Amino acid sequence: MDISGSSAIVVGGTGGLGEATVRRLHAAGAKVVVADVADDKGKELAAELGIRYVHTDATSEESVQAAIDEAQSLGPLRISVDTHGGPASGGRLVGKDGSPLALDGFRTTIEFYLTAVFNVLRLSAAAIAKQEPLDEGSRGVIVNTASIAAYEGQIGQLPYAAAKGGVVGMTLVAARDLSPLGIRVVTIAPGTFNTPAYGKAADRLEAHWSTQVPHPKRMGQSPEYAQLAQSIIENDYLNGEVIRLDGALRFPPK
Repeated sequence: MDISGSSAIVVGGTGGLGEATVRRLHAAGAKVVVADVADDKGKELAAELGIRYVHTDATSEESVQAAIDEAQSLGPLRISVDTHGGPASGGRLVGKDGSPLALDGFRTTIEFYLTAVFNVLRLSAAAIAKQEPLDEGSRGVIVNTASIAAYEGQIGQLPYAAAKGGVVGMTLVAARDLSPLGIRVVTIAPGTFNTPAYGKAADRLEAHWSTQVPHPKRMGQSPEYAQLAQSIIENDYLNGEVIRLDGALRFPPK
Protein backbone atom coordinates (compact mmCIF):
# COMPACT_ATOMS: atom_id res chain seq x y z
CA MET A 1 0.00 0.00 0.00
CA ASP A 2 1.23 3.45 -0.89
CA ILE A 3 1.42 5.62 2.22
CA SER A 4 1.58 8.90 0.32
CA GLY A 5 -1.77 10.64 0.05
CA SER A 6 -3.50 8.57 2.71
CA SER A 7 -4.47 9.95 6.07
CA ALA A 8 -3.22 8.21 9.18
CA ILE A 9 -3.98 8.29 12.89
CA VAL A 10 -1.30 7.50 15.46
CA VAL A 11 -2.80 6.99 18.91
CA GLY A 12 -0.18 7.62 21.55
CA GLY A 13 1.59 9.75 18.96
CA THR A 14 3.58 11.84 21.44
CA GLY A 15 5.31 8.88 23.11
CA GLY A 16 8.63 7.45 22.00
CA LEU A 17 7.27 4.78 19.66
CA GLY A 18 4.38 6.96 18.56
CA GLU A 19 6.39 10.07 17.80
CA ALA A 20 8.90 8.10 15.74
CA THR A 21 5.99 6.59 13.80
CA VAL A 22 4.38 9.99 13.26
CA ARG A 23 7.63 11.35 11.88
CA ARG A 24 8.19 8.37 9.59
CA LEU A 25 4.65 8.34 8.17
CA HIS A 26 4.76 12.11 7.67
CA ALA A 27 8.06 11.79 5.80
CA ALA A 28 6.48 9.09 3.61
CA GLY A 29 3.70 11.46 2.58
CA ALA A 30 0.84 10.54 4.91
CA LYS A 31 -1.49 13.16 6.34
CA VAL A 32 -0.99 12.31 9.99
CA VAL A 33 -3.13 13.07 13.02
CA VAL A 34 -1.35 12.83 16.37
CA ALA A 35 -3.86 11.48 18.89
CA ASP A 36 -2.81 11.62 22.54
CA VAL A 37 -3.44 13.22 25.93
CA ALA A 38 -0.09 15.03 26.21
CA ASP A 39 -1.36 18.34 24.86
CA ASP A 40 1.78 20.45 25.10
CA LYS A 41 3.97 17.89 23.39
CA GLY A 42 1.29 17.02 20.86
CA LYS A 43 0.78 20.64 19.84
CA GLU A 44 4.54 21.18 19.63
CA LEU A 45 5.02 18.13 17.40
CA ALA A 46 2.09 19.10 15.20
CA ALA A 47 3.40 22.64 14.80
CA GLU A 48 6.88 21.41 13.92
CA LEU A 49 5.64 19.05 11.20
CA GLY A 50 2.65 21.07 10.03
CA ILE A 51 0.16 18.32 10.92
CA ARG A 52 -2.86 17.96 13.23
CA TYR A 53 -3.05 17.13 16.93
CA VAL A 54 -6.26 15.98 18.64
CA HIS A 55 -6.54 15.42 22.39
CA THR A 56 -7.54 11.75 22.50
CA ASP A 57 -8.41 9.45 25.38
CA ALA A 58 -8.09 5.95 23.95
CA THR A 59 -10.63 4.62 26.45
CA SER A 60 -13.36 6.97 25.20
CA GLU A 61 -15.49 6.22 22.15
CA GLU A 62 -16.29 9.90 21.56
CA SER A 63 -12.66 10.98 21.94
CA VAL A 64 -11.25 8.39 19.54
CA GLN A 65 -14.02 9.05 17.04
CA ALA A 66 -13.20 12.77 17.06
CA ALA A 67 -9.57 12.01 16.17
CA ILE A 68 -10.68 9.65 13.41
CA ASP A 69 -13.05 12.28 12.04
CA GLU A 70 -10.18 14.77 11.97
CA ALA A 71 -8.03 12.31 10.03
CA GLN A 72 -10.83 11.62 7.56
CA SER A 73 -11.20 15.34 6.91
CA LEU A 74 -7.64 15.33 5.55
CA GLY A 75 -8.04 12.45 3.12
CA PRO A 76 -9.00 8.77 2.95
CA LEU A 77 -8.17 7.14 6.29
CA ARG A 78 -6.22 3.98 5.51
CA ILE A 79 -3.69 3.75 8.37
CA SER A 80 -4.20 3.38 12.11
CA VAL A 81 -1.27 2.79 14.46
CA ASP A 82 -1.88 2.43 18.19
CA THR A 83 1.05 2.88 20.58
CA HIS A 84 -0.75 4.43 23.55
CA GLY A 85 0.18 3.66 27.15
CA GLY A 86 -1.42 4.26 30.51
CA PRO A 87 -1.30 3.26 34.15
CA ALA A 88 -0.35 -0.35 34.86
CA SER A 89 -0.56 -2.16 38.17
CA GLY A 90 1.73 -4.95 39.27
CA GLY A 91 2.64 -7.26 42.09
CA ARG A 92 2.60 -10.95 42.85
CA LEU A 93 -0.72 -12.75 42.59
CA VAL A 94 -0.48 -13.45 46.32
CA GLY A 95 1.71 -11.07 48.30
CA LYS A 96 4.14 -11.94 51.06
CA ASP A 97 1.48 -10.95 53.59
CA GLY A 98 -0.93 -13.45 52.03
CA SER A 99 -3.17 -10.82 50.42
CA PRO A 100 -4.41 -11.34 46.84
CA LEU A 101 -3.47 -8.93 44.07
CA ALA A 102 -5.90 -6.01 43.94
CA LEU A 103 -8.79 -6.43 41.53
CA ASP A 104 -9.11 -2.70 40.83
CA GLY A 105 -5.51 -2.47 39.61
CA PHE A 106 -6.05 -5.42 37.30
CA ARG A 107 -9.20 -3.84 35.88
CA THR A 108 -7.45 -0.52 35.28
CA THR A 109 -4.55 -2.18 33.46
CA ILE A 110 -6.93 -4.17 31.26
CA GLU A 111 -8.93 -0.99 30.55
CA PHE A 112 -5.92 0.93 29.25
CA TYR A 113 -3.87 -1.83 27.62
CA LEU A 114 -6.56 -4.07 26.15
CA THR A 115 -10.03 -2.51 26.15
CA ALA A 116 -8.70 0.80 24.82
CA VAL A 117 -6.81 -1.03 22.07
CA PHE A 118 -10.06 -2.75 21.10
CA ASN A 119 -11.78 0.63 21.12
CA VAL A 120 -9.27 2.13 18.68
CA LEU A 121 -9.28 -1.05 16.59
CA ARG A 122 -13.06 -1.18 16.12
CA LEU A 123 -13.53 2.53 15.40
CA SER A 124 -10.56 2.69 13.02
CA ALA A 125 -11.79 -0.40 11.19
CA ALA A 126 -15.27 1.05 10.73
CA ALA A 127 -13.78 4.24 9.27
CA ILE A 128 -11.30 2.49 6.99
CA ALA A 129 -14.08 0.20 5.73
CA LYS A 130 -15.80 3.23 4.18
CA GLN A 131 -12.86 4.02 1.88
CA GLU A 132 -12.74 3.08 -1.78
CA PRO A 133 -10.82 -0.17 -2.34
CA LEU A 134 -7.36 -0.08 -3.88
CA ASP A 135 -5.51 -2.91 -5.65
CA GLU A 136 -6.79 -6.39 -4.71
CA GLY A 137 -9.60 -4.83 -2.72
CA SER A 138 -7.31 -3.39 -0.04
CA ARG A 139 -8.69 -0.50 1.99
CA GLY A 140 -6.11 -0.08 4.75
CA VAL A 141 -4.17 -1.47 7.66
CA ILE A 142 -4.28 -1.34 11.46
CA VAL A 143 -1.10 -1.79 13.51
CA ASN A 144 -1.44 -2.54 17.22
CA THR A 145 1.23 -2.75 19.89
CA ALA A 146 1.60 -5.65 22.30
CA SER A 147 4.77 -6.67 24.19
CA ILE A 148 6.93 -9.73 24.58
CA ALA A 149 5.47 -9.77 28.11
CA ALA A 150 2.46 -11.36 26.40
CA TYR A 151 4.64 -14.46 26.02
CA GLU A 152 7.07 -14.29 28.95
CA GLY A 153 5.49 -12.03 31.52
CA GLN A 154 7.78 -11.59 34.49
CA ILE A 155 6.97 -12.03 38.16
CA GLY A 156 4.69 -9.17 39.19
CA GLN A 157 3.54 -8.44 35.62
CA LEU A 158 0.34 -10.48 35.58
CA PRO A 159 -2.13 -7.65 34.74
CA TYR A 160 0.11 -6.19 32.04
CA ALA A 161 0.93 -9.61 30.57
CA ALA A 162 -2.77 -10.49 30.50
CA ALA A 163 -3.63 -7.27 28.69
CA LYS A 164 -0.87 -7.63 26.12
CA GLY A 165 -1.74 -11.29 25.68
CA GLY A 166 -5.24 -10.14 24.82
CA VAL A 167 -3.88 -7.82 22.13
CA VAL A 168 -1.95 -10.75 20.67
CA GLY A 169 -5.07 -12.90 20.80
CA MET A 170 -7.18 -10.32 18.97
CA THR A 171 -4.81 -10.03 16.02
CA LEU A 172 -5.67 -13.05 13.90
CA VAL A 173 -9.37 -12.91 14.74
CA ALA A 174 -9.56 -9.24 13.79
CA ALA A 175 -7.69 -9.91 10.55
CA ARG A 176 -10.17 -12.67 9.71
CA ASP A 177 -13.16 -10.51 10.66
CA LEU A 178 -11.94 -7.63 8.51
CA SER A 179 -10.67 -9.60 5.52
CA PRO A 180 -13.92 -9.21 3.53
CA LEU A 181 -13.47 -5.45 3.91
CA GLY A 182 -9.87 -5.47 2.69
CA ILE A 183 -8.42 -4.34 6.03
CA ARG A 184 -5.25 -5.92 7.40
CA VAL A 185 -4.40 -6.18 11.10
CA VAL A 186 -0.84 -6.73 12.36
CA THR A 187 0.61 -6.42 15.86
CA ILE A 188 4.14 -5.47 16.88
CA ALA A 189 5.39 -7.01 20.13
CA PRO A 190 8.39 -4.94 21.25
CA GLY A 191 10.96 -6.04 23.76
CA THR A 192 12.71 -3.44 25.89
CA PHE A 193 12.77 -0.04 24.14
CA ASN A 194 14.59 3.02 25.41
CA THR A 195 11.98 5.77 25.26
CA PRO A 196 11.66 9.15 27.00
CA ALA A 197 9.06 7.61 29.33
CA TYR A 198 11.89 6.13 31.40
CA GLY A 199 13.30 9.57 32.18
CA LYS A 200 16.34 9.50 34.45
CA ALA A 201 16.17 5.70 34.71
CA ALA A 202 17.00 5.26 31.01
CA ASP A 203 20.76 4.94 31.44
CA ARG A 204 20.39 2.41 34.26
CA LEU A 205 17.94 0.33 32.25
CA GLU A 206 20.16 0.49 29.17
CA ALA A 207 23.08 -0.84 31.21
CA HIS A 208 20.93 -3.67 32.57
CA TRP A 209 19.26 -4.80 29.35
CA SER A 210 22.37 -4.48 27.21
CA THR A 211 23.65 -7.61 28.96
CA GLN A 212 20.36 -9.48 28.47
CA VAL A 213 19.60 -8.92 24.79
CA PRO A 214 21.43 -11.47 22.61
CA HIS A 215 22.08 -9.12 19.67
CA PRO A 216 22.39 -6.24 19.28
CA LYS A 217 23.30 -5.82 22.93
CA ARG A 218 21.20 -2.76 23.69
CA MET A 219 17.62 -1.70 24.15
CA GLY A 220 15.49 -1.06 21.11
CA GLN A 221 15.24 2.41 19.62
CA SER A 222 11.96 4.06 18.68
CA PRO A 223 12.88 4.58 14.99
CA GLU A 224 13.24 0.78 14.71
CA TYR A 225 9.62 0.38 15.75
CA ALA A 226 8.58 3.05 13.25
CA GLN A 227 10.57 1.37 10.49
CA LEU A 228 8.75 -1.90 11.11
CA ALA A 229 5.37 -0.15 11.23
CA GLN A 230 6.06 1.39 7.82
CA SER A 231 7.14 -1.96 6.41
CA ILE A 232 3.92 -3.56 7.66
CA ILE A 233 1.83 -0.81 6.09
CA GLU A 234 3.58 -1.09 2.73
CA ASN A 235 3.65 -4.91 2.53
CA ASP A 236 0.17 -6.04 1.50
CA TYR A 237 0.83 -9.70 2.29
CA LEU A 238 1.54 -9.09 5.98
CA ASN A 239 -1.70 -9.82 7.79
CA GLY A 240 -2.94 -11.49 10.96
CA GLU A 241 0.57 -11.74 12.38
CA VAL A 242 2.32 -10.71 15.59
CA ILE A 243 5.92 -9.68 14.99
CA ARG A 244 8.39 -9.67 17.87
CA LEU A 245 10.88 -6.81 17.80
CA ASP A 246 13.27 -7.70 20.59
CA GLY A 247 16.81 -8.59 19.50
CA ALA A 248 15.99 -12.24 20.37
CA LEU A 249 15.36 -11.30 24.03
CA ARG A 250 13.29 -13.70 26.11
CA PHE A 251 12.26 -12.29 29.48
CA PRO A 252 13.56 -14.26 32.47
CA PRO A 253 11.21 -14.78 35.46
CA LYS A 254 12.59 -11.66 37.19
